[in-house]
Amino acid sequence: MTGQHCWGYGEEDGPSEWHRYFPIAQGNRQSPINIVASQAVFDPNLKPLVVSYDHSTSISLANNGHSVMVEFDDNDDKTVISGGPLDDPYRLKQFHFHWGIQRNEGSEHTVDGRSFPCELHLVHWNAKSYATFSEAAAAPNGLVVIGVFLETGEEHPSLNRLTDALYMVRFKDTKTEFHSFNPKCLLPATLDYWTYPGSLTTPPLNETVTWLVLKETIKVSEKQMERFRRTLLFSGEEEEERLHMANNFRPPQPLNGRKVQASFKC
Repeated sequence: MTGQHCWGYGEEDGPSEWHRYFPIAQGNRQSPINIVASQAVFDPNLKPLVVSYDHSTSISLANNGHSVMVEFDDNDDKTVISGGPLDDPYRLKQFHFHWGIQRNEGSEHTVDGRSFPCELHLVHWNAKSYATFSEAAAAPNGLVVIGVFLETGEEHPSLNRLTDALYMVRFKDTKTEFHSFNPKCLLPATLDYWTYPGSLTTPPLNETVTWLVLKETIKVSEKQMERFRRTLLFSGEEEEERLHMANNFRPPQPLNGRKVQASFKC
């Protein structure tokens, strides 16, 4: 069994079994991790993170059977991040979410053992060093992922356009056009971050990711979170059993001696 059909988030094919198909699941720089804030090392040489999303061109909204994803036109450097620990600009490829069925879990990274209801991942690749996203995803430091924690609180007005469209990709392997969405609206006001060398959190689990996990959260309403939990399905339209998409997160992995750096003083 290979490819996306041999893994999921159920008991039989969940994260604890991924090593059967992807041995790197037991590698030394797997993600996510539990960030222990007091053990993160402040690095004064870390530059501020620069997010240049003003000319972003979203293309589509898709349900890939594991999450909901917004994809972008990544043929030029109009939508990039730079600064931070990065030597080159990295192009935005897509963003997606991980969430739980309950309020007290759902994020992949945790902070001092605390889980959040949801975590947003903005996935970028090094187009200066690699010709394609696939090539970058398999190469050392080819990818950068920004992680943003979502907390329940007041409604996030900018998220409504996305949650209102979820019904169009309710089933696995469905896609719809989704234009003119700028993900900068989903970033917090302050971009202080923790950074560490890690991996993709879903198969193939490549250890090619520089992680930038933002300290500040964004607020979304419980009603907005319920849209994710109640609208989206793990199952395809032709499948009789309708499995609601939730708990699509991997638990924290061993740190294995890696150092977590912080762009800010605690």
